[in-house]
Amino acid sequence: MDEIYGRLLQGQKTAFLDARANSAAEYRPQFVYNDYHKGRKVLSALEREFEHCESFCISVAFITMGGITPLLGILRELEERKIPGRILTTNYLNFSDPKALKKLQSFSNIELRMYWTEEGAGFHTKGYMFRRGDVYRMIVGSSNLTAAALTQNEEWNTKLISLHDGEYTQSMLTRFENLWTDEEHTLSFARFYDAYQQAYQRDRIPVKQVQYDPLANTSMPLAAENAYKVTATGASSALHPNLMQENFIESLRLLRHLQARRALLISATGTGKTYASAFAARDLQPRRMLFVVHREQIAKQALRSYRRVLGANIDAGLLSGTAKDTDAQYLFATIQTISREDVLHSFSPNDFDLIIVDEVHRAGAASYQKLLDYFTPAFCLGMTASPDRTDGFDIYELFDHNIAYEIRLQQALTENLLCPFHYFGIHDISLGGRTYSADEVHDERLLQKLTGESRVEHIIREAEFYGFSGTRVKGLIFCSTNREAEMLSQKLNEHGLHTLSLSGKNSQAERETAVNRLVEDDIVNPLDYILTVDIFNEGVDIPEINQVIMLRPTQSPIVFIQQLGRGLRKAEGKEYVVVLDFIGNYSDKNYLIPIALSGDRSYNKDNIRHFLLEGERMIPGASTIHFDAVAREQIFHSIDQSNLAAIQLMKDNYLRLRYKLGRIPQMDDFDRFGEMDITCVFRSNRLGSYHAFLKKYEPEYHVTFNALQEKFLQYISKEFAEGKRPHELLMLAIILEHPEEQNLFSVLEQRLTFRPYKIAFKRNTRQNLIHIMTGNFATGASRKTFQDCVFIEPHKEDYTASASFRKVLQDQEFQRQVEELVRFGLRRYQENYSNPYKDSGFQLYQKYDYEDVCRIMDWSHSLVPLNIGGYKYDADSQTYPVFINYDKAADVQDSINYHDRFLNSGQLISISKSKRSLDSEDVQRFCHAKAEGLPIDLFVRKNKDDKEAKSFYYLGRMTNHGAEPIKMDSGDTAVELFWQLDTAVREDLYDYITSKEA
Repeated sequence: MDEIYGRLLQGQKTAFLDARANSAAEYRPQFVYNDYHKGRKVLSALEREFEHCESFCISVAFITMGGITPLLGILRELEERKIPGRILTTNYLNFSDPKALKKLQSFSNIELRMYWTEEGAGFHTKGYMFRRGDVYRMIVGSSNLTAAALTQNEEWNTKLISLHDGEYTQSMLTRFENLWTDEEHTLSFARFYDAYQQAYQRDRIPVKQVQYDPLANTSMPLAAENAYKVTATGASSALHPNLMQENFIESLRLLRHLQARRALLISATGTGKTYASAFAARDLQPRRMLFVVHREQIAKQALRSYRRVLGANIDAGLLSGTAKDTDAQYLFATIQTISREDVLHSFSPNDFDLIIVDEVHRAGAASYQKLLDYFTPAFCLGMTASPDRTDGFDIYELFDHNIAYEIRLQQALTENLLCPFHYFGIHDISLGGRTYSADEVHDERLLQKLTGESRVEHIIREAEFYGFSGTRVKGLIFCSTNREAEMLSQKLNEHGLHTLSLSGKNSQAERETAVNRLVEDDIVNPLDYILTVDIFNEGVDIPEINQVIMLRPTQSPIVFIQQLGRGLRKAEGKEYVVVLDFIGNYSDKNYLIPIALSGDRSYNKDNIRHFLLEGERMIPGASTIHFDAVAREQIFHSIDQSNLAAIQLMKDNYLRLRYKLGRIPQMDDFDRFGEMDITCVFRSNRLGSYHAFLKKYEPEYHVTFNALQEKFLQYISKEFAEGKRPHELLMLAIILEHPEEQNLFSVLEQRLTFRPYKIAFKRNTRQNLIHIMTGNFATGASRKTFQDCVFIEPHKEDYTASASFRKVLQDQEFQRQVEELVRFGLRRYQENYSNPYKDSGFQLYQKYDYEDVCRIMDWSHSLVPLNIGGYKYDADSQTYPVFINYDKAADVQDSINYHDRFLNSGQLISISKSKRSLDSEDVQRFCHAKAEGLPIDLFVRKNKDDKEAKSFYYLGRMTNHGAEPIKMDSGDTAVELFWQLDTAVREDLYDYITSKEA
């Protein structure tokens, strides 16, 4: 008890007296709020306490399904561990969802009661109490159990830690007990539920939430407001494009400047592409425009949207089965009507100078082909959520491979354009004690297991447990094969569900009938689920989908997002969509799941592990991600077993982008269209440059360079192109602009000083750059490989481009590729590394390898890791970096298996090299670093034994607060060094680094 008491006191000191005071994080009060940029969410704080508590009490005013659904996984684990919990809520304002209350009551370990308020009385409690032994951890503030409160609202809460006998704890527990046992007002679930449910239903006004549209003289659902920004101007409103729409319009302007006549807007369902096209039309100012859709209802909606953007008085009309406004300046037509011979030929081919085709993935149909072949507009814009077709029709080629803009999942979530999702990675039941490859999906023996009784019951049980948003389930189930879909549908129906399977063999009419049965509420024979393989991957707009179940192996991040996206369209009465991914029976590519969810295409194992453990905190909006323990372990195994540096993986990603663009992609294209990070190619020992990749794997690439040119490209690609600092890239830019420049360092220093860089030219930078640009910086094999890569040579008091580099630059294609690398690297610098921490040259939380650190710290030469040995003082540059491998390999020798460890997110203990004492020179230098003005920069990596993840996270600077001698198990002496970090480690990264799981 004395030890706990001391930790609590120290935690109070850190929280309220001195942030530099050493204390354990689990005993320190904290400010709890939502900011996914910093890896912080109230939801994550609650989950952490649930995971470790021995009992809990909660009193909140409001509880919704959106609030408890992300917690269902951890609540189930608590039930299995028989951890008791009590939850008190209220009938105040009749806000809490009866469905959520019933769900909480269904847990055998949770007791739910309701404090019934008198008319006019309020009940605003928001308190969470977790007991672990004699210690209570309480989160008190503004957060109810609602989705927005736990993930994205501006919420202020305080986590307090106390012993049972503390005054604050006693007061809070006593108040909770008084409310809990108040027989006059507090009712058990059985006593309150029916009455409350009736009151809740009575207060739910069945009127569609609308806002008046003064421009269109109509009303529109509030969900559409996310498609644009509204600026109040007196009694009216002015509409402006959001950031993504502005970028789209800028891209269109560029395409028009380049004389392009066709382009695609690829925009996830629900992200406001109709409004984007209206803003584009306002910018293009067509003489006459044709907007083509496949349903009259959509044409009417589009017409109203255009009036909101262009003005209520525009000359707009409808051409459909019920309207024939053929003379309108802005004509909105159904494809069925305008493609009729008599209607089509009533227009001249050049009647419209702008044609916009909505849902253009349908353009392979004869009706669309007839339309596009007949008209000759100045510009044609196609819009779709899913251009990658399964019917073999090439939408990209139809639009000359011009992609004006592509809105990705993470962007759309950030802009709140999509319905939030709650993703659950669930372990599947074992099928005979082994896993299967994706190639085995047609094996009849596997099929029998996949559709066996135990698995069907498992699917039903999980689907019912995690539930859905709304009054009834409207779900899609994605299977591996059509045969599996058919058999599973039959089995699900035998269990009382209403399902059917659809495949490419079903007619369009059959599909539409099935969809209507799935989404319509007032229907005699509704469906609960449609089972399919891929026909709903793209090109299908079913906003009402509230549950998506994935029963197939993940083979592609793109297909994963397409299937996830089926549930992301906003719809009335739908707060969120539940996504259930059954993981475990297929062994190949489970690592693609966190890649798809994160949008990170670096294929870096450390990044994938980080997101797998902490992704929920990092995803924008109210969406959440939860993997159960078994599924998480299976994905970790997949990461460990995979070769993410495989050439085939690079080739697959390249070919996908190549097909999309219809040409050899440029390096920026990989970032622009969300494919792999092209630096994967740079880092490959078998390749080293994009040129080397194309030379080996692109049949239409016929560029040849001599051996020296190829070495130059490899050196620039490997060492500079990631953009971790701009110095070398700017020097190359100067040479490219002025090959005869004789004062390179003078010009470089001037460029670095001014915007956008504002970087001081340090004392050692010149010599550092001379060694780098003359091939004398690297060590070992790298130095030998690139010894001829000499970019500069002395000239009087400065330097000029070397004769050898000037000579190879005479090749125009080589010069173009160097220019492309320089542009790419400088853009990467601006995006990822241009906000350095203090004067360090490093950006907080970015990753750097040993050579990066030596280079950016202006050392005269790089050193191999063995010669750095955990830390290294460089006298010339007055720098002293510390490198920590937090997760040591199991076979590391005892003499160097030091126990570096975080005490909390702001404090660290590191161990000196062996055979050191308090009087050792390196230890003394650490102890007196602050007084001598010597910065100590900290670099930490998670897995030293991960051969593919060699970089360290930069965690800022730290100050020494003491040292103590120790003796290692081997008998060698060493010193424990106590550090205070200048900036505490971001919460999600700290938890990942210190986790024993990854």
